[in-house]
Amino acid sequence: MGSCAAHGDRVRLQPGRRGSRVFLKTLQIKGFKSFADAATIALEPGVTVVVGPNGSGKSNVVDAIGWVLGAQAPSTVRSQKMDDVIFAGSGNRPALGRAEVAITIDNSAGLLPIDFTEVTISRLLFRSGDSEYAINGVPCRLLDITDLLSDTGVGRQQHVIISQGNIDAVLNSRPEDRRLIIEEAAGVLKYRRRKERSQRRLAETDDHLTRVQDLLREVRRQLRPLERQAEAARRHGDLVAELTGLRLFVAGREVDRLRRALERSALLEGQLRNEGDRLRAGLGTLDARITAGEADLAALGGRDLSDLLVRFERLRERTRGIAALLVERLAGVDREISAAIDAAVVTSLEAERGELESSAEQVGADRHVLEAESDELLRDEAALAELRTAFELEWGDGVVVPSGEGAALRGEIAALTTAGERARVDEERLGHRRGVIGTRLERLGLEHEELTTAMSAATAATPALQAEARTTLRSHEDAESELSSASSAATDAEVEHSAWTARVEALALALDEARDRSGASRLSGLDGTLGTLAELVKVDDGWVDAFEAAASEALGAVVVADVAAARRGLRSLVDGDHVGAVIALGSVASIGSPISGPAFGEPVRPHVRPSARAGSAAAGVSALLDVLLERAVRVDGTWEAAVDASLRDPSAIVVTSHGGRYGSTGWRLRAAGAGATGAALDEAALRVDATASARDAARVRLDDARTLLDRARSAAVAAERSLDANRLSIRELAERLERIEHDRIELTDELRSLDAHIAELVERTQGEAARLAELQDRVPEVERAEAEVDARALRLTAARDQIETSAATIAARRTDLEVRTAALDERRRYVEQRLAQVGERLSRLEFQQRSEASKHLELETRRSALGVLADAVGRMSSTIDDRLGALRDERRVQSEAARAATELLEGLRAQRSAAEGALETARTELQQSELAETETRLRLETLTETLRLDHDCGPDTAAATECPPLPDGVTAPARIRELERELRIMGPINPLALAEFTELSERHDLYVSQLDDIRQSRRELTKVIKAIDEEIVSVFASAYADVSENFSRLFEALFPGGQGRLSLTTPDDLLETGIELEARPSGKNVRKLSLLSGGERSLTALAYLFAVFRSRPSPFYVMDEVEAALDDVNLHRFLDLVAEFRDTAQLIIVSHQKRTMEAADILYGVTMEPGGSTKVISERAASVLE
Repeated sequence: MGSCAAHGDRVRLQPGRRGSRVFLKTLQIKGFKSFADAATIALEPGVTVVVGPNGSGKSNVVDAIGWVLGAQAPSTVRSQKMDDVIFAGSGNRPALGRAEVAITIDNSAGLLPIDFTEVTISRLLFRSGDSEYAINGVPCRLLDITDLLSDTGVGRQQHVIISQGNIDAVLNSRPEDRRLIIEEAAGVLKYRRRKERSQRRLAETDDHLTRVQDLLREVRRQLRPLERQAEAARRHGDLVAELTGLRLFVAGREVDRLRRALERSALLEGQLRNEGDRLRAGLGTLDARITAGEADLAALGGRDLSDLLVRFERLRERTRGIAALLVERLAGVDREISAAIDAAVVTSLEAERGELESSAEQVGADRHVLEAESDELLRDEAALAELRTAFELEWGDGVVVPSGEGAALRGEIAALTTAGERARVDEERLGHRRGVIGTRLERLGLEHEELTTAMSAATAATPALQAEARTTLRSHEDAESELSSASSAATDAEVEHSAWTARVEALALALDEARDRSGASRLSGLDGTLGTLAELVKVDDGWVDAFEAAASEALGAVVVADVAAARRGLRSLVDGDHVGAVIALGSVASIGSPISGPAFGEPVRPHVRPSARAGSAAAGVSALLDVLLERAVRVDGTWEAAVDASLRDPSAIVVTSHGGRYGSTGWRLRAAGAGATGAALDEAALRVDATASARDAARVRLDDARTLLDRARSAAVAAERSLDANRLSIRELAERLERIEHDRIELTDELRSLDAHIAELVERTQGEAARLAELQDRVPEVERAEAEVDARALRLTAARDQIETSAATIAARRTDLEVRTAALDERRRYVEQRLAQVGERLSRLEFQQRSEASKHLELETRRSALGVLADAVGRMSSTIDDRLGALRDERRVQSEAARAATELLEGLRAQRSAAEGALETARTELQQSELAETETRLRLETLTETLRLDHDCGPDTAAATECPPLPDGVTAPARIRELERELRIMGPINPLALAEFTELSERHDLYVSQLDDIRQSRRELTKVIKAIDEEIVSVFASAYADVSENFSRLFEALFPGGQGRLSLTTPDDLLETGIELEARPSGKNVRKLSLLSGGERSLTALAYLFAVFRSRPSPFYVMDEVEAALDDVNLHRFLDLVAEFRDTAQLIIVSHQKRTMEAADILYGVTMEPGGSTKVISERAASVLE
């Protein structure tokens, strides 16, 4: 066996047959399930069998066809979820990111409603879930594909595709699902979709009807009270226009005044800010220096060296004593080591004992020396005591303490001098303060006058602001009314547009239904076809139902130009197995001249004429109308009157305005048509465009009304803010006047107090000057007495210093003696202890000899430790001496630095205090200036906002506004007050009353018209739905009858001697009834399908499906192992069925049966290597049969 390329070489078992029907031409698969590589399968009419081992991917071919034709449920293509159809990878190949299937259909017969001989339908699915459909490479919707294939019997139910294992689903499905198979094959589903659209439109029309009725009631309620308000609105508008102009002029003058005040404030603030910046820079420098000085002073004072000095003095004495003790102990250890190392131990010990005895004698001698020194020290201490006694006798009472008169004198002189200086400064300060108070009183007087004026102006402006607030409030209410009106108008326009849109769709549906019934869709492409009669005529209002009744079936007939065109049309209808009617304009002349109409009723013919669609054939259409309507008259009244008229003249066609038709052929109360003509559709389309324009205009008006409402709301808020600001201004002015009055009283009291204080200060200064002169005269005498006391104090100090020096020396000698005595005592105790040890060792020589080694090691360790300790004590003594010298130097430097830092800080703080006072003064003045500027700016901003909201202009425009004409002797403010008074007298008005009254009248008429149109559209939609239901019933009944008959025949053929038939679950409801299957094979009396064997169930399902195929053929059928459960006999019967459809349809069968392969016209083999992709393989016929 050899493999071929993607297309593969086809094996022709029989010659291919190509009929005139649609068939599948090619199938392209890429990334779908096991088809990792792109594969293209070329198909032809006849029987194509796909074979291959299990797991090779045969059934995936069937799944691919169903999937590309629109399968939506994952179970339909044997998957858990839809992205399972994408190649998931294998051991040798990675997973793919998308699956794509394209199927090409041969449309050379033109059965598909598309102008292509080949139609390629493709579907693409990405692993992300995105899916795309396309027809001939153009993206489309699944609905477009369904519509394209609906007339061929291939729908979304996909009854032409029988997947693996689903043959039994035909028997297990609900009766309603079996009905769907017949409806899909018969093309009923497109009628159901049209019905659903019509029903949705009908529901929308009901909503519009309710809305229009509600709006009509609301308009009638609002219409009555508007007329009385129109005249008041005109008068009010004139007054408001004049008032607005005057207010704009006054606001412009106020803008000029406020701008000039802002310029002056800005200049003053600039000067004050420069001065403030200079002072702040100076303060920053001073603060930095003060901070640094304080840090230095804190660092100097943070460390007290007195305790350290005392501690280090004590440490030095202790280290000296410890050093002497360590020297003595080290010498003893050396002796012990020497004694231990000596070979002649006893001799050494004896020698050591001699040395110790000598040391004891030496200690005794040293003791005598120390006792001599102690005696000498005692004598020196006694001499010192005598010296102290003599000092106490001489200086026991000390120096005569000065009486303090000199200090008090100098203190009083200094105090009087300082007081005099301070009094002078205070006098200057009080004088300056007196001048400041006077200036302040003058300024307060001027400010009081200004505030009084402003208070009067604000109080006078309150009525105007209140009137403005009321005016803006009324404007806001008017804007809300306008918004409500605009909203209603927009809703009305939207409702009217929707109503006409619904009418267009209803008329279009009705005309489409008429075209389908008459075969117009089939004949639209033929030469000479003009359209249906309904499309070519125009009927006067109120005569549509009468005309439909008179024209009867001719209304839906296709009008053609001549008899030849009519023959071509009838031939096309016959070839396509379609129904329809044709009227040839050329055949009208053979009827003869029209006779006169009946003598009663009103003729229908004058109310019907050719429409613009007739074009050049208008004369022929008119002649056709003459013939059709020559005896047609409309009789008003009840049906009895129409019947009587028909009986009077049996040759007449009597119609009524409701569509009744009475004549010799029968009587009918109401026509079943949809009331649709081409002219009516054109007119409705024009009304749709007109209502769309009206709807857009209504939306623009609604937007304008919303903008107007926003402006009115802003104006009302601004007016209310202005009124609140004016009230706040009055309150603030009152508070400021009160504060000014209070300040004036306080300043006046302070001025009187200053005058009294200055007088008291002058008097006290004079008294202090006299006292100062008196004290200065006493100064020389006091200074002489103090000099004598100072000399005696110097002698006392010298004597005390001598005694303290001697005492310090003796104390040092006493300390040294005590230390030496303690060391000598320690040495004595050591010598005595060592003598005892040596004696003991001599007595225990034997034991000592055994432990000599360990003792020697211990002594070496002790000597090493004592040496290290002695070195450490020596180093510590040197460190303490060095540290004592450094501490004394550091303490002296610290004292000098602290004194210098304190003096510097005092100077810097004085400078900062002066600079801070100047900055505070500048800051106060700047704050006052900024406050004044802020108030001015706030007024200007408020005024600007008021101008923008109230007058829709800027301050420059207001400043340039000229004063409107005023009556003689009347100022602008006076005229404003007069206008406001007139407006208050008028009260609230509705300025849009007249326009609203006119508009509401027009809206009332419009709603009445719309209500009639909606009701008419509802009637038309109801007629369309009824006509669709009739068409569904007719098509389904015909298809069911054929399928039922074919099922019985096929069942008898598949089960010789058996009986099978179809039945309806609800025969009275052909729109919704389901279909039941009854199967009784020969020799069995079963009542349930579930009791049949597997093969019998398969054959029964195949009988039903092939009955559908035979009754309403489809261009192709795809079956996946449907004969797997059949034995050899039943397989033969199944293949006979396949042979029957070989010439009329294309069959694609997936099978394992050899006999099925032998019956094929084309044979394809499918294989897949382990871990690879499905491939299409074919062989020559001979090799296959062998």
